[in-house]
Amino acid sequence: MPADLTSDLSRDDAVPYFLWDAPMTVREIRSVLGGPGSAERTRLLARILREARDTDVWTFVAPAQVVAEWDEVAPFLGRRREFWRFLIDRWRAEGLLA
Repeated sequence: MPADLTSDLSRDDAVPYFLWDAPMTVREIRSVLGGPGSAERTRLLARILREARDTDVWTFVAPAQVVAEWDEVAPFLGRRREFWRFLIDRWRAEGLLA
């Protein structure tokens, strides 16, 4: 039976809308993102940056983490790469990021 997708990311057992073809709960996402660097972690972070609404991204990762992992994740962002690059550059210009 397919997982019920939701945009309610406040529940650990929820399956986010942006993982429609590879269901994973919020708890599982946090577990992978909180673990050591790996190809799986990089792919998951890229997927979130590519597929989730930008406001939902911060449920899982902080802006500083995106910046710290930019070189690894950027090649997997597709058409969203320039959006994230623009946003990071603006945050830096505004003094919000180092």
